[in-house]
Amino acid sequence: MRVLVVEDQEKIAGLVRKGLEEQGFTVEVVFDGDEGYFRAQTESYDVIVLDIMLPGRDGLSILRNLREQKNSVPVILLTARSELNERLEGLNVGADDYITKPFYVEELIARIHAVSRRASGETLSILQAGDLVVNLITREVRRGDSEIELTTREFSLLEYLMRSPGRVFPRTQILEHVWGYDFDPSSNLVDVNIQRLRKKITPPDAEALIETVRGVGYRFKQVAERRET
Repeated sequence: MRVLVVEDQEKIAGLVRKGLEEQGFTVEVVFDGDEGYFRAQTESYDVIVLDIMLPGRDGLSILRNLREQKNSVPVILLTARSELNERLEGLNVGADDYITKPFYVEELIARIHAVSRRASGETLSILQAGDLVVNLITREVRRGDSEIELTTREFSLLEYLMRSPGRVFPRTQILEHVWGYDFDPSSNLVDVNIQRLRKKITPPDAEALIETVRGVGYRFKQVAERRET
């Protein structure tokens, strides 16, 4: 997958490049909007990661002009956390997704895969780990022959963890992406819901699939039989 990263902060751009290349992406990085716009017009990319605040052309004007020219390349905007109006404007003029700074490169990689799948018409419908099967369309969850009833929040939590097996998620990140707001260090909301979810998906004598990483957070255990279709 060929990705163009338009980001003027060299440290962020370098970390993004390193993380994407480690996952097998072909990455081009430019540091100003004029060069980014030129590359987007003249080259072919699978995804563009585009900062809003840039020297030269800003990200929103680049995106707007690309869409006016019927260029449908998937675009993920990089935004400041406080700039809600810019995020909304970006979505309105044709952004496929956005991610707020600071962010985890792993999250950006997941979003790149997601917008790429949508652009190609590919859909992810099943998550599986051993005998635990989650249907993302019907929202049915089964372990072996038993159906498991989850709340909407529990389902979202399980899906979030299962999409990246083996990856450790800090409590702050889980709360932000499943509940949608910043973490209160005194809250035990994540821990309580993890315990409930773990209990529901772990029948007697079965393997526990959600692991606690002491002092950090949680991860979904890697299982060889896991597959996505």
